[in-house]
Amino acid sequence: MDIINTINDILWSYLLIAILLGAGLYFTIRLKGVQFRLSGEMVRLLLNSGTNRQNSESAPVGHRRISSFQAFAVSLASRVGTGNIAGVGIAIAVGGPGAVFWMWVVALLSSANAFVESTLAQLFKVKGKNSFCGGPAYYIQKGTGRRWWATTFAILITITFSFAFSSVQSNTIAIALHGSFGWSRMWIGIVLTALTLLVICGGIQRIARINEIVVPAMALLYIALALYVIVVRIEYFPHVMKMIFENAFGINQAVGGSLGMAMIMGVKRGLFSNEAGEGSTPNAAATATVSHPVKQGLIQTLGVYVDTLIVCTATAFIILCSGMFDSGLTGIELTQAALSEEVGIAATVFVAIAIMLFGFTSIIANYYYGENNLDFIHRSRHCRYILRISSAALVMVGSVVSLDIVWTLADITMGLMTLCNIAAILVLGRYARLCLDDYLSQLRLGKDPVYRKETIREIADQTECW
Repeated sequence: MDIINTINDILWSYLLIAILLGAGLYFTIRLKGVQFRLSGEMVRLLLNSGTNRQNSESAPVGHRRISSFQAFAVSLASRVGTGNIAGVGIAIAVGGPGAVFWMWVVALLSSANAFVESTLAQLFKVKGKNSFCGGPAYYIQKGTGRRWWATTFAILITITFSFAFSSVQSNTIAIALHGSFGWSRMWIGIVLTALTLLVICGGIQRIARINEIVVPAMALLYIALALYVIVVRIEYFPHVMKMIFENAFGINQAVGGSLGMAMIMGVKRGLFSNEAGEGSTPNAAATATVSHPVKQGLIQTLGVYVDTLIVCTATAFIILCSGMFDSGLTGIELTQAALSEEVGIAATVFVAIAIMLFGFTSIIANYYYGENNLDFIHRSRHCRYILRISSAALVMVGSVVSLDIVWTLADITMGLMTLCNIAAILVLGRYARLCLDDYLSQLRLGKDPVYRKETIREIADQTECW
């Protein structure tokens, strides 16, 4: 654990905060605040995502069409999970209330990273067996021609999502259900493992269908519960906001060293939750059938806001309004205790059910990211079966092992793949900017934007789906 913690500290204390926020600031300036000025267009596209007009691109013969909303739901399933409920609890317990502010900052800046990576994923997507596929491994190889770089990312994301993150999700689910119902963590793991195998054997179409129903419903219920807590404790709300900003910038915090911890935990848990710039959500974004890459880029950017500014903030306000953030509890147990304090013991049952559904949809979305990248490395039915069995086994392992080990290993693998992806989007980001310019020029003419491969001639032969 000492070695693991040292590697983790180096990654997060010296490298990732500067690189992640620096890239977000660069793209925010370079794209003229695309994540802010086109927020209305994001909502419009999402509302129209099920219409023929929005998805006017024709799917290849034999492909099953995956809509913008389904791709959005798969990525949101990966985002909205234990990071929003347990991860926020860890961030506040370790970093204090100021960690919430830095989660907001990383969401606002990194949403520019999310736009670039998802636009690139659409631009360089390929025709898979049953649907489109793509992601950082694909745009790295097609955009830079460096197979070794693309393969490195593919290996890192497969390890991170199919193994480390799935273990985190099952770990939190097991703790939540054990705490609420007293169920054996081993038996919880066995059931989760069986359900995981049942769903992931159905492919991306089954994953998309489940996630587009479960994720929005549970997110709305959870947000409604948080709003209830805020309304009931509305007189405490100004004090909560004061705590967040004082802890993020206060002199006492800076002198005591907790200011740095607030920043580190806010960025770390914020990235784990919204995944912007990490290179994961582009794998889902590439599957959508749309007429222009920017459409899905904008929709995926909106997902960052939903995840962090709404769902994570809801959890933070529940914990801070309860006054239990310094109780010594952490993770899902802190969130459950805070809700029990505010709403009653029945709320802990709701959180256990919510974390089970959020966590399970995250597990199956995480598996798809691993499978997509395994196919990039080597397309083989036998390798896919091995991945399914291994992923399910790690779900079982995560249900029974220590919380600290699971979260720390996930932080390390997440950090390494983020470095790999940020370097790629910095190199290839100009193509996303050219796509955005083309999209806006068509929009100004009153057209429904349609991308043609001749728009960027230098990569026309690498954009096979346009």
